[in-house]
Amino acid sequence: MVGIIDYGMGNLLSVFHAVEHLGYEASFCRSAEEIADMERLILPGVGAFRDCMANLRGRGLVEALNNAVLCRNIPILGICLGMQAMARRSYEGGEHSGLGWFAADVVRLEPGDPSLRVPHMGWNSLSRRTPHPLFAGVPDQADFYFVHSFHMRCDHPSEVAASSDYGGPVTAAVGRGNIFATQFHPEKSQEHGLRLLENFLNWTP
Repeated sequence: MVGIIDYGMGNLLSVFHAVEHLGYEASFCRSAEEIADMERLILPGVGAFRDCMANLRGRGLVEALNNAVLCRNIPILGICLGMQAMARRSYEGGEHSGLGWFAADVVRLEPGDPSLRVPHMGWNSLSRRTPHPLFAGVPDQADFYFVHSFHMRCDHPSEVAASSDYGGPVTAAVGRGNIFATQFHPEKSQEHGLRLLENFLNWTP
């Protein structure tokens, strides 16, 4: 069973329908008890970092996620804000602590080209940085769909699985052990996004 973390934010239905389209059973997780029953997890999200972390803490989900992911090694996929929540902190609207799974800060996009707007909305190609099984069958430079104003700046380049260019390098995917996350939305990225999701659903880290 695939657990989609529901903490009151994010486009949950599009992720749910994408998982079902691929032939897998999914369930929304709104409590620590529900998270404990899942074989793999997806942490989606759209919105503000501060609200995301406040909702996760307020619902008692941080400890449950840490136990599932860090102690029991349950595979997890973070999407967009769900990826950013895995960083140690964000500077969106002040400084706010994240889950701390990656030595990384979430910072505002600052494209070198002044004609590029923020938020970054639309399709952008990926450049692979480190090999990862979730990109199996996905060609290098494939296009994925982005909607974001902030991105993750990682201390360790080895944890950056892919980047994109938006007036400068943007961290597009990170991975370590049983944790993988994307700044783009695989559930909205058509063929290549569905392939990445299917790879995650069959992944044994």
